[in-house]
Parts: sequence; structure tokens; C-alpha cells
Amino acid sequence: MISRPLRFFAAAAISALCMTSVVFPQTAPQAPPAANAGAAANFNGLDQWKSAVSSGDAAQLAALYSTTPKARIITQKGDIDASADVKFWTDLKPHDVKAEVLQTTSPQPDTQQIVLAISLKSGSHNDQTVYVNEGQLWQHQGDQWKLAAAKRTDVTQLQQPTSTTADIYHASVDAHSEIKEALAKAAHDHKRVILVFGANWCFDCHVLDKAFHRDDIAPLLASNFEVVHVDVGQGDKNQDLMKQYDVPMSKGIPALAVLDANGKLLFSQKDGQFESARSLGPADLIDFLNKWKPQAR
Repeated sequence: MISRPLRFFAAAAISALCMTSVVFPQTAPQAPPAANAGAAANFNGLDQWKSAVSSGDAAQLAALYSTTPKARIITQKGDIDASADVKFWTDLKPHDVKAEVLQTTSPQPDTQQIVLAISLKSGSHNDQTVYVNEGQLWQHQGDQWKLAAAKRTDVTQLQQPTSTTADIYHASVDAHSEIKEALAKAAHDHKRVILVFGANWCFDCHVLDKAFHRDDIAPLLASNFEVVHVDVGQGDKNQDLMKQYDVPMSKGIPALAVLDANGKLLFSQKDGQFESARSLGPADLIDFLNKWKPQAR
């Protein structure tokens, strides 16, 4: 049985591990090695969990959740119980499950805290690859590891970042000069220019940037476009460019505009089409790029 202090710890730890915005912290506090060496060395909960998810074995998966106290599962739609979480995973009809461990720590003896970037092919999504980020808190109960708490994102078709620390929008860059240089390159290489208005604090800006680096999108983007990231700060920077290219800040970021090599505006995002990038799929971006790429000579 988990003691009352550990129950409180489990709730507090998983809350700290996975923040409300579902952006995981970059680092986790490390407990003293001597206190945690045994737990860390013998931890096999993740392997058992991955095996149960991969096989779609509901009974095997359900057996991994703590019952005393009951496991706490936090989702973007609210808390659910273990049976609902089991249904979530089995309903995906998953295969080719990959669970990349991004962070791991043993904050107390016989506990293990991990952050995962999960990708899998889903039979319920036409065998497309989908993504889930999840933080898990495991406790050693008797001779078994039990999942005491977890917090996860919804299923998405685009990979979500686990932090917003990447420096995509450089504060010191002169966006006006970058656009001028991009137009010159576009004219020379028969390309177009995509302006991506955003900011480093914006979660969906990071989602879109990750998507631009996908194997099925990056070549299409590189062959046809010069990309310029325009930093909007807190909505108080480069607003003249947003106005010039008819991209209203009030509709959110990331926001895109497409220019031809002469600087003519071909497309401007007036209705927040990319503002919720996490809800898009690869096909949405591929269709957009194909629509606005230069016509064959």
C-alpha cells in the first residue's frame, strides 16, 4: 500500500512532470544516487507497459495500474480512471510502437518518473503514424512496478515538442533584411518565399517547425520555398510586416504568408488556419505546399 505522504508525492510529482500546457519541462530534478540506485536498476515497468500496449492486451495493460491507491490519469479533457486509459490505448489498435525516453529520474526510493515521446501506427487511423507525449510515475509495490500516475496529450498526426526551448525565432535577427535576402535567393532558384510569423513561446509554432522537418515535407519545402521566421515577440514586434502582408495578429500564430520571387503577396493567413498546428496532419501541409509552390517552367 502507498503511504499517505507518497500519495501526495505522486500527485505533486506528476503535476510537476507534465505541465498544464502539456509541454514537459526540459530537465527533472535528480535524487541522490545512493537512495535511488536499486529502484532505477530494477525498473522494468516501461518494458511491460510497451509490450502490453503493442499487443493490445487489455488485461495485461490493466494489471500494470496501481489499485491502492487508484492510479491517477490526467488528460487534456480531464482526469480518467485506469479502465478508460486502457480503452484509450487498445482502441488505437497500435503496432510498431516506439517510446522514446526523454527524461528519467528516481525521485524517491522505489519510484521511477519518466517522460516519453510515443509514436505508433494506429489501425483505427488507417495505419497512419500518430503521436502521444506522456509522463509516467511508477512505484514498486511488493514485487511489481505499478503505474501510480500519468499525464498525456491527445493523439496527434504531427509530432509535438516536449518543450519550447528551441530557438526558432531569433530575437536579434532583422526580419526585413532576411525577407529581402530570401526574395533574392527565390528569384535566382525559381522558388517562392514563405513567411512564418511566430514566437518561441508559442507551442504550435514549435509543432509547425517540427512538421517542416519531417521526411515527407522537408524535401518539398526545400525544393520550392525559402522560409523566413518572423519573430512577433509578445505581439509587439514586426507588426509592420504583419500589416504589410495582411496577416492579422488577432487571429493567432503561427501565421503564414506566401510571396512570389518578386515579393508579390500570393497568400496571407487571415483566419488562423495554422494557429492550431497541433490539430493538422501531414497531408494538410503537403497539400498547402503543393498548392503554392512555383509552377513548372
